[in-house]
Amino acid sequence: MIDERYKYSELTGKIIRCAMEVHKYLGNGFQEVIYQRALEIEMKIQGLSFAREFEMPIHYKDYEIGSRRVDFFVEDKIMVELKAVIKLEDVHLAQAINYLEAYKMEVSLLINFGSRSLEFKRVMKPGSIIS
Repeated sequence: MIDERYKYSELTGKIIRCAMEVHKYLGNGFQEVIYQRALEIEMKIQGLSFAREFEMPIHYKDYEIGSRRVDFFVEDKIMVELKAVIKLEDVHLAQAINYLEAYKMEVSLLINFGSRSLEFKRVMKPGSIIS
């Protein structure tokens, strides 16, 4: 999970390990909010600092046109978007890429608790996806 070629690899690895612990304990089949609450607990246990349902503004040119809540904003560096679907689709990846661009971030994680095995994608600017 840790590959020093990728920015924030150690931090994303720690977040993924937290998600694996949650999935190992709960399995699949719950609503997203259940996994969100459990991941919040696990990340606290592991000593990560984060904001849950962190509201971030969306801009068009110099105008604020709305906002979006990211599931977690970890260590002021990584956006984490959770899903509880059978299979991640291209639209979920597009959402993660759009968030990176909209918020001028470099790395995000897309984590899916809905499949039998935990799925995760590291998404890095400019839109490169590393599993």
